[in-house]
Amino acid sequence: MAGHVDTSKGLPSHPERATLEGKNKFLGFWFFLGGETILFATFFGTYLGLRNGIADGPSSQEMFHLPLVFIMTMLLLTSSLTSVLAMFAMKKNNFRAFKVWMWITVLLGLSFLGFEIYEFYEYVHQGFGFTTSAFSSSFYSLVGLHGAHVAFGLSWIIVLLIRYNKSGITLTNAPKFYVAGLYWHFIDVVWVFIFTVVYLMGVGGH
Repeated sequence: MAGHVDTSKGLPSHPERATLEGKNKFLGFWFFLGGETILFATFFGTYLGLRNGIADGPSSQEMFHLPLVFIMTMLLLTSSLTSVLAMFAMKKNNFRAFKVWMWITVLLGLSFLGFEIYEFYEYVHQGFGFTTSAFSSSFYSLVGLHGAHVAFGLSWIIVLLIRYNKSGITLTNAPKFYVAGLYWHFIDVVWVFIFTVVYLMGVGGH
């Protein structure tokens, strides 16, 4: 269909799914996300079951600082937007713009990770360690699991950017970049749930 083909660049307008390999990667990725969703649902359920088990330790109202978490949320949501702009650039075969947006995504993700490490450091410094209470254990497990996924997603994107730095957009690397971008959106969606269930409900005492 001519309307879906960028004839001036020689690539289809959706290079990420133009080949059978790309379609298989896309399908396999959704199965992978299904497993990831179950994993996070398990950790969320555990947190909700243990969040009132503070023993002699501090409660969520005493520990959580929403201004810091709000900044972290804005960083991650903005990174989701820049990754979308990168995908638009990819579909236009503008590799330079694509790389710029993806590196901005990486910088925003690294900033988020830095704030999360700082948050954990401050909590531990204030006596809210992993073994302080059932609540603290479930909190660090859930938020730490998400942080590990952020680190993995950043590593994934960085490796792709370095590996294909000079190759431009091809039918081989487009599916890889696209799937990595989808994974980044998944991480952002999970964080929105963490922000709501852990921090907002925690500060509100619900």
